Amino acid sequence: MNKHEAKIAYIRMLPGRPYANQIMASVLQASFPEMQVDVVDVIDLLRSHKSVLAGNLWPLIREYGVDILTGRKSWSRFFLVTSYMFRQIRRLLRQYLATEQYLFTFQMQSLFDASLPGVPHFVYTDHTVLANLWYPQIDLRRVLYSPAWIRLEREIYKHAQLIFVRSANVRRSVIEQYDVLPDKVICVYAGSNVPITAVSSSPPYHKKHILFVGMDWVRKGGPDLVAAFRQVLVHHPDARLTIVGCRPAVDVPNCRVVGRVPLHAMRQFYQDASIFCMPTRLEPFGVVFAEALTYGLPIVATRVGAVPDMVRDGENGYLVEPGDVSALAAALDRLLADGERRRLFGERAREYAQRYSWERVGQEIRRCIEPVLAGVWR
Repeated sequence: MNKHEAKIAYIRMLPGRPYANQIMASVLQASFPEMQVDVVDVIDLLRSHKSVLAGNLWPLIREYGVDILTGRKSWSRFFLVTSYMFRQIRRLLRQYLATEQYLFTFQMQSLFDASLPGVPHFVYTDHTVLANLWYPQIDLRRVLYSPAWIRLEREIYKHAQLIFVRSANVRRSVIEQYDVLPDKVICVYAGSNVPITAVSSSPPYHKKHILFVGMDWVRKGGPDLVAAFRQVLVHHPDARLTIVGCRPAVDVPNCRVVGRVPLHAMRQFYQDASIFCMPTRLEPFGVVFAEALTYGLPIVATRVGAVPDMVRDGENGYLVEPGDVSALAAALDRLLADGERRRLFGERAREYAQRYSWERVGQEIRRCIEPVLAGVWR
């Protein structure tokens, strides 16, 4: 196949959520400029087949009914992750994709199987279901998909030529928990939502200003941060905390709750801060950490998920165990007490940020895909 006439099928669940779903289409087009990228949204495909959606009611009840009735799970979150829906999405995608000739298919996230028999297929994901087993602070009954769905999840990785992941812990999960050969799983990281070139000024390291960014207040460790901040104020009464992304009821001095803001408005909050802190309890990737690195902020966070890839304890921040409020307060206290340390950690943060560039991700993906396609394009 002549690569200048070739097409790539890029398959995602939703067009704009998470943001990476949207940007990856541009990343693929920039990385394979000689080809055409066709974008396929699974949700649009399902909307055009309402009988499939209607047929999912009984499978949803069978696989999640008890947990939905007891309030552990919501029907809206788990509606698309039944074994029935997995098979139907695969069937519909294969019918749709077979109408064109594609050089390869590329799917975002491991929520479905978009492989097409006879066509090289690649997956880029930030999480696996079984990786949830490694989070000690979460209620697994609330987050795990059904055993029937998890058995099918294994087929996603089986049918892919390569699996690209965003972090070392997800690579380990795919290899150890799904029995995939190590050579097949490649960590290419992910890009920040903030272009590295757009950040020029240095943070106000002389200030004692902590920034939290997250929409899921409890899962992101917000209550732990507030409890730790109360302890911090004893030694640093001039410290400030800004909460962006959600609106929790917080009754603590020197704390500003902003709520949700547009992506373009986030720049000012990062530039006004001197420390970033999000003591999350579960984190598939955490793009806000990559953003904080880009802005040169020292980080205090938890030792979970992808966070240790971005925060090196004692080098560009501090890591504590999730739920350990005393350790969190102590880490914040160390940084708040030493402006020079904040500056040094911040400079190292900017160095780590170079890894989290969408341009770099695209280049690495192309470098790995080209040898796989060597026999089918010219």
